[in-house]
Amino acid sequence: MFGTHDLALFAVTVLVVNATPGVDLMFTLVSTLQGGARAGLAAAAGTAAGCMVHTLAAAFGLAALLQASGAAFGVVKWAGAAYLAWLAVGMLRRGLRHGDTPPAVAAPAAAGPRGATPMRSRWARFRQGFLINVLNPKVALFFLALLPQFIDGGAASKALAFLFLGGWFVVQGFAFLAAFALLVAPLRRWQAGPVLTRGLHVAGGGLFMLLAARLALAPRP
Repeated sequence: MFGTHDLALFAVTVLVVNATPGVDLMFTLVSTLQGGARAGLAAAAGTAAGCMVHTLAAAFGLAALLQASGAAFGVVKWAGAAYLAWLAVGMLRRGLRHGDTPPAVAAPAAAGPRGATPMRSRWARFRQGFLINVLNPKVALFFLALLPQFIDGGAASKALAFLFLGGWFVVQGFAFLAAFALLVAPLRRWQAGPVLTRGLHVAGGGLFMLLAARLALAPRP
């Protein structure tokens, strides 16, 4: 289809990639535990949108620039690391803030029925997931390395094949993260008040700081 082959193997490969702990999975996890299922779904949608950008970049040759240019790779890499660090600092500040009722605990009262996450908060999760993904040059290079393996050498349109496989990756990846968020969401019922909520923020902040450092120290493939 569209000059591709071994689609069953491609589907299995995508599943393994999605199930491997990484920035996308960790961000969906933290978002779900902090804001519930809707926040997790918004985070998953944001990362899927980011993957769509990388699909377009791979299809039209922009990802090749990151592979060929150390300067371009470095700019995107450091921007991504800085953004992850900024998110980490925000989580740590919320976790270490003094007071009886941190914002994450007070928010559900104004969230609407059944503790729904406010629309602005969901949009923030979407935007953060999008930027986390777009500002990670390793994702662009991963697409550039993975997708050609499933494209026929004689395909009439390599760009169309890239778009087809990239779209498949996005849809399957979002479905996996959405299911993950829905499975994790019930764990919020076992939260033990402000102390545990602050601890979750601190743990999330520390995790994202580690992810920022790992991205900053990543060499160009």
